[in-house]
Amino acid sequence: MSGSGYLLGYDLGSSFIKASLLESETGKLIAQAASTEKELGIESPQPGWAEQHPDMWWKNIIGATLKIREAAGNKFSDIRAVGISYQMHGLVMVDKNSKVLHPAIIWCDSRAVDLGNKAFKEIGEETCLKHFLNSPGNFTASKLAWVKQNIPHIYEQIDKIMLPGDYISYKLTGEIKTTASGLSEAILWDYPGEGLAELVLKHYGISAELIPETVPVFSVQGTLCKEAAEATGLPVGIPVSYRAGDQPNNALSLNVFNPGEVAATAGTSGVVYGVGDNANYDNKSRVNIFVHVNHSSEHPRYGTLLCLNGAGILNSWTRNHLFRCGQTELSYEEMNALASRAPVGSEGLCILPYGNGAERTLENKNINASLHGLNFNRHNQSHIARAVQEGVVFALNYGLSIMQEMGLSIKAIRAGYANMFLSPLFATAFSTLTNSVIELYNTDGSQGAARGAGIGAGIYATPKEAFSHLKKIKTIEPKTSEHEAYNAAYKNWEHILYNYLQ
Repeated sequence: MSGSGYLLGYDLGSSFIKASLLESETGKLIAQAASTEKELGIESPQPGWAEQHPDMWWKNIIGATLKIREAAGNKFSDIRAVGISYQMHGLVMVDKNSKVLHPAIIWCDSRAVDLGNKAFKEIGEETCLKHFLNSPGNFTASKLAWVKQNIPHIYEQIDKIMLPGDYISYKLTGEIKTTASGLSEAILWDYPGEGLAELVLKHYGISAELIPETVPVFSVQGTLCKEAAEATGLPVGIPVSYRAGDQPNNALSLNVFNPGEVAATAGTSGVVYGVGDNANYDNKSRVNIFVHVNHSSEHPRYGTLLCLNGAGILNSWTRNHLFRCGQTELSYEEMNALASRAPVGSEGLCILPYGNGAERTLENKNINASLHGLNFNRHNQSHIARAVQEGVVFALNYGLSIMQEMGLSIKAIRAGYANMFLSPLFATAFSTLTNSVIELYNTDGSQGAARGAGIGAGIYATPKEAFSHLKKIKTIEPKTSEHEAYNAAYKNWEHILYNYLQ
């Protein structure tokens, strides 16, 4: 390790923006803050659309930083590097003065689905999968093409496009840059060519000049500028030395770098992310493959990502709308206890959790969420609470079956002890149905971003050194006595889903 000091990590989510300050030598969490106690708003001007303004992100980055400053005291002046994790697939557009031209079109926005599907066919499905390992689908490049087609007066003013993390890095450093991992999540990366996806740009008629300079994930990507220092209180000149999308970063947070290692999360969205060294793909592009944070041409690392848009957001919606009396609502802990009163399978009550935009595992269909099998004489709140958690588990298991078809073998899954994994019922149901050991750790995205910054700045010589102090909270084993019941409940749920997909 190169000296001591502190590392600052940001996690730019669609619901919250968090910051963590770690002591580099011990890995100890010194301070942690969320920008606000209330979830960030997502604007939906039309059904299926989802937007957030980048200025809101920056305002909340400042707010979280000032809270860290207050909690950390004189340690705040000894921060040696900054790292950024961010919500993937968003589109930020700025003009030649770096002014934001339009609210960011974020990950769960569905407006570009048809454009992406059309491009998949016109470029050629085999060509797309060979070069991009994915369909252009509803990703950043297709969102940009939608802007070009539908609001050309905005498109004509664009000087550069950015992913959400690129924008925060720009606000911190004054430099507009991106990464190969970021370009891969935008479907702007050609895997065989190890460079910009010229085929996508040509098809959509997008100039390569709109794409920022590419820098390594782990590198000094810029240093804190005067304007950012004045806004946040951070010292001028601190290196920003790591940035990654939230799911590659979640894997990094859990020390998942190598083939066969798997990470999971169940925040607003639910994700399983497995690392491999082969550029495999799903023929229907129902799961996606991106450049992992430690990828190189000599030692390729690819992340296979299963994403369920409607995970924690379903739990939150249920709490806000079904478990509220006046201004009082149940806590998530109370909802977990309530759910545990119902039996496995919720006595036939099923929820399809697909209410947060088009779902990749469903071939970009948007079937919305739905409740099935409700019996007024049998079911109560406990059944609903359990069906919510089981519905998310079942949907993740459905996606896992696709990953297993691609050859991914899952024996143990690492997850942060947070969000829906705080529920013993959820964690046990996931472990039992997938027949996997679940390892829960005391980390999150912002702590991972801090450790990533330490690697990128050379404070840690290796990832192993960066994660030497990572602590496992608990291990969840499959509950064999409930395996048969969960399989039967899943089959019932799967039958209902298939009726929607026909």
